Amino acid sequence: MLGRSLASPVLTFESTTLNYVSASDFAKSAFNVQTDVIRGRGWTPLSASKKWELYSTARNQTIVLSDEDRKTWEASREALNAFQFSDNEEDLILGKAFGQLHSPYWGEERVKEVPELDHVNKTLDYLRSLGLSDEDLCKVLKKFPEVLGCHLDEELKNNIQLLEKEWGIKGKSLRSLLLRNPKVLGYNVDCKGDCISKCTRCWVRF
Repeated sequence: MLGRSLASPVLTFESTTLNYVSASDFAKSAFNVQTDVIRGRGWTPLSASKKWELYSTARNQTIVLSDEDRKTWEASREALNAFQFSDNEEDLILGKAFGQLHSPYWGEERVKEVPELDHVNKTLDYLRSLGLSDEDLCKVLKKFPEVLGCHLDEELKNNIQLLEKEWGIKGKSLRSLLLRNPKVLGYNVDCKGDCISKCTRCWVRF
């Protein structure tokens, strides 16, 4: 598994804010969230009710997380600390990678999951093994945050092997390719010109 499937607080992605509300307070929060929310960065608990808010540029969306899943999410964010992203950027990267935020890359096929720290770390370590520095990875994650949600063996490793076997791309050439077009890491279909409506993940774009 790439991460745990979504269990049950609620994140409300608005044009300017992202609200976290626990499942037990969801109904109540629908009436009072506009009046008692404390604005700030990061995961900010609001008095006795279990609500959190952080700034976001995402579209209006709502996600339900348990307290345990929220802690798992926060732990996964720590894996991104080396890249000096803002708290908001870290959440947007994880949100797009694991289906919490809409991404055209996934379409409707991505099941919403809570990212697991172990999976995020393994993916980052593998990308580093390809010769990508942390500065390189910062660029890759900004261009293609969904890479963290791709399957490590079936997609990332398989595609790297394919690039070397079919096109002889490795070493410095591979690094240049990944910086230019990191989405190649997630390609998993090849329509061979006969479109199957999975263009964002198709080798025909290579």
